[in-house]
Amino acid sequence: MRDRSQVEAILDEVARGRTEAFGQIVRDFALPLRSYLASQVYRLDDVDDLAQEVFLAALGSLSSFRRGDDFGAWLRGIAHNKVLLYFRSRARRSQALRRFRDEVTALIEGDLERAASSDRAEMIEQLLRCIAELPEQLRRVVRAGLNGDKPAEVARALGTTVGVIYNLHYRANQVLRECLQREVG
Repeated sequence: MRDRSQVEAILDEVARGRTEAFGQIVRDFALPLRSYLASQVYRLDDVDDLAQEVFLAALGSLSSFRRGDDFGAWLRGIAHNKVLLYFRSRARRSQALRRFRDEVTALIEGDLERAASSDRAEMIEQLLRCIAELPEQLRRVVRAGLNGDKPAEVARALGTTVGVIYNLHYRANQVLRECLQREVG
């Protein structure tokens, strides 16, 4: 890092029209400035953009820098203002995006509900067709399950054991799954 007199000598060169000399200032102050910005802003891409904005703003307003003051502190002041603008801009964008989502949702909500209920009705029809195709014993197990009957009651009604009912239920689920995949595909 250069001392105050070296910084002012570079600033004098820039004031005389040699703006490329400002590159030395950028090289000297880039790391501390980026560190400050990174402590304020989450995304590194935004840190890079803000650092560039700060240096461009500093170059454009060098005439407002009071000689003898700390140049790094002056840069941090510009950076502070850029960070405030950054967060205001992000908040506005976020609110605009939220409003847009709400408006789109309001516009298509009815269509989505109709499509979902139509899909549900079609799926239920397919499931009922698949249940109708099951062998009688599997169909009785499925209907008992849909009615909320206990496995022990179903086993008694079919004259078998609870273990067999669980196996029949498992097999019925497999057959129904395959049937629905065929219907949909």
